Amino acid sequence: MSQVTSKRQILSTPKAFTLEEFLDWYPDGYGRFELHGGTVIEMQPTGTHEQVAGEIAAELTLEIRRLKLSYLIPRQCILKPINSENTGYSPDIAVIDKNALTEEPLWKKRSTLTRGKSLKLVVEVVSTNWQDDYSVKLGEYEKLGIAEYWIIDYLGLGGRRYIGNPKQPTISVYQMLEGEYMVKLYRGSERIESLIFPELNLTAENIFQVGQ
Repeated sequence: MSQVTSKRQILSTPKAFTLEEFLDWYPDGYGRFELHGGTVIEMQPTGTHEQVAGEIAAELTLEIRRLKLSYLIPRQCILKPINSENTGYSPDIAVIDKNALTEEPLWKKRSTLTRGKSLKLVVEVVSTNWQDDYSVKLGEYEKLGIAEYWIIDYLGLGGRRYIGNPKQPTISVYQMLEGEYMVKLYRGSERIESLIFPELNLTAENIFQVGQ
C-alpha cells in the first residue's frame, strides 16, 4: 500500500480573509480551497485519495438513486462553522438534503451551507494533516449538528487515541445522539452501519482495496 497521501499548502495573501472575502476570491472551476481562521489553504489530493473518495461517492449516489431519496452530492461546497466569520471547510463528500436548501441563505450564489440540518452525511478522507479531520472538523461538525460524519483513514494515519494501537486503516463513523457524537470503528469485512443509509452494503475492506 502506498504511503503517499494528499497534502495542503498555505497560500500567502495580503491579509487574513473573512469567509465572505474568501468566497469572493475563490477561483471558479480551479482547485479546492479551505479557509482556516482567515488563512487560505489549498488542498492537494493525490490520485489515491481521489479514488477512495470517488468510490464512496459513487456507492452513496447509487443508494440515493435506488431509494429515490431527496439528497444530492455536490461536486464542491463550503461548510461554515457556527460562530465563525473567517473559516470555511470543503468536505471530500457532502450528502445534502435538497428540501433544506430553501433555508440556506448562501447556497444559490455561493454553494455554501450554514445549517447542520442541511447535511445528512459528511465524509472526510484522511490526509497527512489528520488532526484537522479527527479534532478540528470533528468538533465543528458536531456543533453544527451534522447527523453523521465518516472519517476514512485508509492509511491508518490518525492518532492512537482515535484509531487504537497499533494504528491500522480504519473507518470511524460518528453518529449524533442527544447532541453529541458517538463513534464506531470499522476495519474488516463488517458492514458499515449508517443511520442515513441503513441498507447500504459497504465494508471497510471494500473501500481500503481501492486505496491499495
